[in-house]
Amino acid sequence: MTTRDLKDRTQRHPEKQRKADAPILRKPDWIRVKAPTSAGYRETARIMRENKLVTVCEEAGCPNVGECWSQGHATMMIMGEICTRGCTFCNVATGRPDALDVFEPGRVAVAVEKLGLKHVVITSVDRDDLEDGGAEHIAQTIRAVRRKNSETTIEVLTPDFLKCPASALETVVEAKPDVFNHNLETVPGLYPEVRPGARYFHSLRLLQKVKELDPSMFTKSGIMVGLGENRQAVHQVMDDMRAADVDFLTIGQYLQPTKKHHAVDRFVTPEEFAAYEKAAYGKGFLMVSATPLTRSSYHAGDDFARLRAARLAKLGG
Repeated sequence: MTTRDLKDRTQRHPEKQRKADAPILRKPDWIRVKAPTSAGYRETARIMRENKLVTVCEEAGCPNVGECWSQGHATMMIMGEICTRGCTFCNVATGRPDALDVFEPGRVAVAVEKLGLKHVVITSVDRDDLEDGGAEHIAQTIRAVRRKNSETTIEVLTPDFLKCPASALETVVEAKPDVFNHNLETVPGLYPEVRPGARYFHSLRLLQKVKELDPSMFTKSGIMVGLGENRQAVHQVMDDMRAADVDFLTIGQYLQPTKKHHAVDRFVTPEEFAAYEKAAYGKGFLMVSATPLTRSSYHAGDDFARLRAARLAKLGG
């Protein structure tokens, strides 16, 4: 199926959208989590503050922050805390970012060492103000972490490099992260409302090109549900990802940060998530995480171990 066919199909099946400023829906029991109070949480917070690092756990209001930080599993967000995009689902501030901090890669490496991480997830804001979208800074961070933590596996969750030359993606891939993650976030019919500054087919092609540049590199992508999508559209996104040879799929419940953000259409039940997971494995993904609380970096280390085992089993079979 061609890109034009996919675009035509998207136009024929527009997704419904709940407007911002609608009352925030009450969370069901299966989506509620305890407030963070553990000593481990406080120690992780101390290390982040001591090294002047920003985390997506805090900026995006992740519901799993208490559980993850109690184990020292913080996801560092590099290149500042101000994004040049204005996605309606995201709680990260939008505006004009500060200049890049050339010492940040080294501080990330120190934090990884102090936390004792065997697997680290590093993400970033979008930096459309930079010619390469911050690709070289991401690559420098990968190299800095690897120099100081040779046994740590590295997962990067990158921007889409929409306005950058092809060399930007090549720069990140050449730095050899163990996992290259770029989230599609939602179904294509919701992009104009949810991700107005992004392009679905560009993001899909980005993931496909990673495999062309380095077939051995694991690729990963995720979407949120509860934004107004339908089941058919979610299954089509799965098919599109598999056509791009994506290895690992995450699906989680969208949670509305404030009344000004895109509203939650509904809370998807755990049974529906289980059905999505079963379908995704049937489509050929090596690894799938589909639960209400799934996020890109949630249990990422354990999932990476299973991902590697799944590839070995497939090759052995």
